[in-house]
Amino acid sequence: MPERGTQVQMPRVARLVLRGMEYFTWPLKLDDYLELITPLWSTEELRGRIERVHRETDDSVTVFITPGFRWRGHVPGQYLRIGFDIQGKRHWRAYSLSSDAARPDGQLTITVKETADGVVSRFLNSSQAPGSVVTLGEVEGEFTLPDPPPPKLLFLTAGSGITPVMAMLRALDRRRDVPDVVHVHSARTAAEAIFAGDLAGLDDRYDSYRYSLRETSTAGRLLPEHLDEACPDWRERETYACGPGAMLEALREHFADAGLPGRLHVESFEHYVSLAGGGRGGTIEFTRSGTTAGCDGTTPILVAGEENGLDLPYGCRMGICHTCTGKLAAGSVRDLRTGELTHAGVEVRTCINCPDGPVKIDL
Repeated sequence: MPERGTQVQMPRVARLVLRGMEYFTWPLKLDDYLELITPLWSTEELRGRIERVHRETDDSVTVFITPGFRWRGHVPGQYLRIGFDIQGKRHWRAYSLSSDAARPDGQLTITVKETADGVVSRFLNSSQAPGSVVTLGEVEGEFTLPDPPPPKLLFLTAGSGITPVMAMLRALDRRRDVPDVVHVHSARTAAEAIFAGDLAGLDDRYDSYRYSLRETSTAGRLLPEHLDEACPDWRERETYACGPGAMLEALREHFADAGLPGRLHVESFEHYVSLAGGGRGGTIEFTRSGTTAGCDGTTPILVAGEENGLDLPYGCRMGICHTCTGKLAAGSVRDLRTGELTHAGVEVRTCINCPDGPVKIDL
């Protein structure tokens, strides 16, 4: 299913009025005239405009976006699918929102770390982004705090995994409702720590917020066995963790072994292959292009197609945004995260499934 922007929601009477006005604008649509004033007034899909870009570190920026007509807001911790038109092609990506939901200027922000092969991340980290109009998809995600927040929290973040937690912290700060929080953030060096100034400011303003930075270039990665030293009462806290998949998988196992799986809440920005149940692999026939590719039991269909020269749709590459879906016309695929089998006749996500025997997919 091709990705598109969120359809603008409005009362039935308002939509009927707009349809009536199109009697006077025919053969053009009302949207054609509204877009001459500003594309943010589109009544057909939700759009936004990049207002400015603020550099956070040498390789990361915060992007400020003014959302269009009838933006319905978000809950801190959620992510948003955004379509970027770059050199005549639309690229969909899923980004956690790093802004509080109640900014006075009504803008929302995403914070993006540049990657060497990232078309969108390179674009956003350049000087070309301001003024660009983007398409806004659905706000999604359950990596959010309850209201009221738990009295004792532990945040474990690494790299750009700080972004959804930064949104939570900004919301708590705005409400002057910062509970007992221990926050351990990991970055390769202090210079690469995103939001370092904001987090230090929170640490200065609130006795209840304790922030520490773990520089992995010297201290190594945060491992579950470090928790007793970093936060001795971690078993008593609700823990929110966001970072590399391997870190989160290790934390899941650690909390499960401690009998506390329900105390851990995670969000991942990358796919971690656990190969639960294993995978056979097989031959993939991409029916639209007529391309056939071999694929082992550990490689996602998306990657196998790309390695054979196909330009396949994708967004988050970790099974969240559904941009990469295609109909499985024949055969079975296995979810690399859970080992679950899916059989022909339904849409499947190519970024998290591998073939279990020969398959045909409508891409």
